[in-house]
Amino acid sequence: METINCGIACRKNKTGLLSIEPIMPLNSMKELSYIYAPTVGEISKKIEKDSTESESLTISGKTIAVISNGTAVLGYGDIGPLASLPVTEAKAFLMKNLGNVDAFPLCVNTQNAEEVIQTISSIALGFRGIHLEDIKAPECFYIEKELQRKLNIPVYHDDQHGTSIVVLAALINAVKIVKKEMDKIKIVINGAGASGIATAKLLREAGATNILLCDKFGILNPADSSSLSNEYQKEVAGLINSKNISGDLNEALSDADVFIGLSEGNVLTEQMIKNMKSEPIIFALAIPSPEVSPEIAVKAGAKVVATGLSEYPNQVNNLLVFPGLFRGVLDYGIRKITEQMKLEIAGALAGLVTKDELTSEYIIPDALNPSIVPTVAEAIAMQGYMLNKSIVRQSG
Repeated sequence: METINCGIACRKNKTGLLSIEPIMPLNSMKELSYIYAPTVGEISKKIEKDSTESESLTISGKTIAVISNGTAVLGYGDIGPLASLPVTEAKAFLMKNLGNVDAFPLCVNTQNAEEVIQTISSIALGFRGIHLEDIKAPECFYIEKELQRKLNIPVYHDDQHGTSIVVLAALINAVKIVKKEMDKIKIVINGAGASGIATAKLLREAGATNILLCDKFGILNPADSSSLSNEYQKEVAGLINSKNISGDLNEALSDADVFIGLSEGNVLTEQMIKNMKSEPIIFALAIPSPEVSPEIAVKAGAKVVATGLSEYPNQVNNLLVFPGLFRGVLDYGIRKITEQMKLEIAGALAGLVTKDELTSEYIIPDALNPSIVPTVAEAIAMQGYMLNKSIVRQSG
């Protein structure tokens, strides 16, 4: 609590975390002419003739917008757009501090999906990428898809993609600890919102063949409409639950190798863990309270335990992804984030933990490891090059 109070006081004294700083000097009338009239008018005319000039002559070529409407803020839910601003500001701060990426926090005062899409589309010309944050499911899926269709810049939803990437990275190393293989383990994901659905899809892309996804009503079953809340749950259930398995979380966990919690605190009991296979992997990632405390998980027999909290080993946090991802977007001219890029990032993050370093309490690099940003940026470089080459070929 003392840390929180000090953090609030620090922000209040400085009025937030960010400021805008000029990168050109202004010490003479000549320098003023470079920055303002007449140069600014000539730049405007150049952009009028060729809109691509904007990316090299204005801030639009290097700035990311971090945007939320406040409908799914952290573990608190719909607390409003203004209350989402501390999160978007913190994400922008971390992009700059860790990845030297200029990002601007924004909050959109509407819950209407079409209005969110229209607002972001209208301001997107001033940015080189869109980072969506804390937008509730299922609207977040539609908003992201429509923005990807409309815009010629990357649109990334951290709750979906950042979470799924870092979970996969941690799992790649966790299965090594228990000497198992991705295509032979049973994985149960609890929480069928944005993070859970995206994680199930990416794990499937990574080779996992036995995945069950649960929400508060139980296992998502494509043959049982009462287990499905929206079309996105129906789609993912059809992909991963071809056997139409039903039941509650306790039944899903029977003989499971892995539990991935993307839901709420204290829903996983000691007995549930004991019903899993020996030496299970437990990722209890709910914030601020995990699905089960690491102490209880270990007592129940868990071999590897991860949380979303910094006070425990194995913090699975989106911070490992987004600063480096947008650094790569800017460095390598990437226009779209693909599934293959996500797989490459996850593999690269897992690879930062060497064979000699790998233990049950160190499966994922620490968030402030200086190797993370360049590693993530470089992981998507070749994929971005191949994608851009393909786009040029098609347009030609």
